[in-house]
Amino acid sequence: MLRVDVSKQLGEFAIEAAFASEGRVTGLFGASGAGKTSLINMIAGLLRPDRGIIAIDGETLDDTADGVHIPAHRRRIGYVFQDARLFPHLDIRQNLDYGRRMNRLAEDPAQHARVTDLLDIGHLLDRRPGRLSGGERQRVALGRALLAQPRLLLLDEPMGSLDEERKVEILPYLVRLRDEANVPMVYVSHDSGEMRQLATQVVMLRRGRVIAFGGPEMLPGTASPA
Repeated sequence: MLRVDVSKQLGEFAIEAAFASEGRVTGLFGASGAGKTSLINMIAGLLRPDRGIIAIDGETLDDTADGVHIPAHRRRIGYVFQDARLFPHLDIRQNLDYGRRMNRLAEDPAQHARVTDLLDIGHLLDRRPGRLSGGERQRVALGRALLAQPRLLLLDEPMGSLDEERKVEILPYLVRLRDEANVPMVYVSHDSGEMRQLATQVVMLRRGRVIAFGGPEMLPGTASPA
């Protein structure tokens, strides 16, 4: 379970958000400027809440009342950004291995094979990022995050910089991650179509506040059941 109950003042913008989710994919949905990225940055440990608690599966990561703040590098949380942020001077095999090495994890050839097969990136291993399409780079970024063995995966609009053709290409892989990777995810998007296809629970944000929490059927544009 992911439990979030935080407040944060960012200039004139304030976040006051509370929810608890057991979904395989928790969607953070809202317009640009709703506070989605600031909220996942707090979950990641990149931004400290002014007040509140963040906990995963009963382990407290932030508790301002008790002075608890686990640093980002100790949270075992993977983060995939809108731009893949691969290292251009490393080939794909080396990029994939980066998270494992940074976390001082033992090599696991079976896990490596599972992830490369899941994301269909085995044929890309000897290439450099500059020779990949946008969709391929995002799949490699997902693989790198998974190979660091996270207990939670944060995805901040991972299709936001892709054209429609590349979005159609990568969406099935995100669905496979949800169904097969056995890693809970927080997925940020302002696209209700993406959210309906991926999220199992949705946190709807507006101006830093949670205005609704429930299943994807509550998203705008979702037809009501007959």
